[in-house]
Parts: sequence; C-alpha cells; structure tokens
Amino acid sequence: MFEAVAFYLFAFLTIAMFYIVVTTKQALYALTALAAGMIFISAFFFILGADFLGAIQIIVYTGAVMALYAFGMMFFDTTRDVKEKQGNKYIIVGLSTLAAVLIVLIVSVPMVSDNIVALYPVADDIGNVQSVGLVLFTKYLIPFEVAAIMLLVAMVAGIVLAGKKMDLSLTLMSGEEIEDMKKEKNKKVLS
Repeated sequence: MFEAVAFYLFAFLTIAMFYIVVTTKQALYALTALAAGMIFISAFFFILGADFLGAIQIIVYTGAVMALYAFGMMFFDTTRDVKEKQGNKYIIVGLSTLAAVLIVLIVSVPMVSDNIVALYPVADDIGNVQSVGLVLFTKYLIPFEVAAIMLLVAMVAGIVLAGKKMDLSLTLMSGEEIEDMKKEKNKKVLS
C-alpha cells in the first residue's frame, strides 16, 4: 500500500515539475523545476530498492547536469523576450505523434518479448554497485571514456566562450544603464 501511494505521489510531482519546465518563461524557474523533477525521478529508484541508482540519479543529473545547464544559461540574455517563429502545425503534430508512438514501442517491446537475455547475469555474491561497475568498466569502457572526454571538451569550450563576454556585468550596472543598453540593442536590430 505504501509503495502505491508513494508511486502516485511522486508521479504527480514529477509530471507537475516537468510541466512547469515546459510552460514557464522564467529560466530560473525552469531550472529549479527541472532539478526538482529529477530528484522526484530518483524516488522511483528508491521505491524499487535500487538505492545506488537513486543516489546516482541525484548526484549526476541533479548535480552535474544541472550545473552544466545553469552554466549554459549564462550565455543567454534572459532579460529580453524571445519571439518564436511558428512553423507548419501539421508537421509539428505529425512529428510529435510519430515520436510518441516510437517511444511507446521502444519501451513496450522489451516487456512483451521473451528473447531478452542479459549478457552479464546477476551474481548472488556481488552487490548492485559491483554489478554496475563490472558492466561499466568491461563492456562499456570505451563509450564511458569518450563521454568523459566530450564533457571535458565542452566544459573547456564553455569557459573559453564565457571568458570572451566578461567585459560587461549586468549586476554592477544601474537600471538606467541597462535600459540604455536595451534601447541601443533595439536600434541596432531595427536598422
């Protein structure tokens, strides 16, 4: 009974947080709701007894990935309004429907298939952490290292790009200076 109540509670909270992410216009609210949604996702792992995966969900996604998202948000001027160009609505609905059907198929096919066999069967004498480490550092060692190098390159590139725009600080400027800067930008855009 406790698991069912916890599941529905965390499912509602997760959907609510991701709804806020999609619908809000404030970048800070979106990032906060995204972090909360990822923490609520980790609750599902804890309910299922996969404590290690729940902790990794919190540490990796809520910690590291959210830090990268926040670092990326520094490149955007959140003080100006974004005007989106609307494309053909039929194409958007069609592609969204196709994506939804593909996701349902990808998730449901392994559940109904009898041909799924684990390449690394679970051993009784080792724990969950050791099993994840065994698969990660044997079968998936090269992709793991490539992903680490890609994250390192992205972080260095982000630092280099951020360093080029450090001549202005909106926090040190007065409100009048910010308004003058906005007017100047609007004049450049209109001309």
